[in-house]
Amino acid sequence: QVQLVESGGGLVHTGGSLRLSCAASGGTLSSYSMGWFRQAPGKEREFVAAMEWRGVSIFYTDSAKGRFTISRDNAKITVYLQMNNLKPEDTAVYYCAAALIGQQWWRGGLDDYAYWGQGTQVTVAA
Repeated sequence: QVQLVESGGGLVHTGGSLRLSCAASGGTLSSYSMGWFRQAPGKEREFVAAMEWRGVSIFYTDSAKGRFTISRDNAKITVYLQMNNLKPEDTAVYYCAAALIGQQWWRGGLDDYAYWGQGTQVTVAA
């Protein structure tokens, strides 16, 4: 059973940066395509970014392009989300997720990922 633990959230002001981390255990991270999602209060969980298990393909939602960068360190069994130029509308709980080989991780749907972390809160103050 894969376990994912996010960290790195916090309170920043508009224009600030945060780096979220997602540490995996119970599995081989290099076998999973990884994604980041977020859920703002009163809204549905939405896709933010994802990286294919070999690190070749990467996708971002439009609002993340140019500001967020997903990366992975398989040796440390950790996935990162570097977030720059943060805006108040980025405020949400951020979740990392792992997709098994064969799952259509690039679609960014919640059902396309098998394992989820508990989330980390990101708050961007104006």
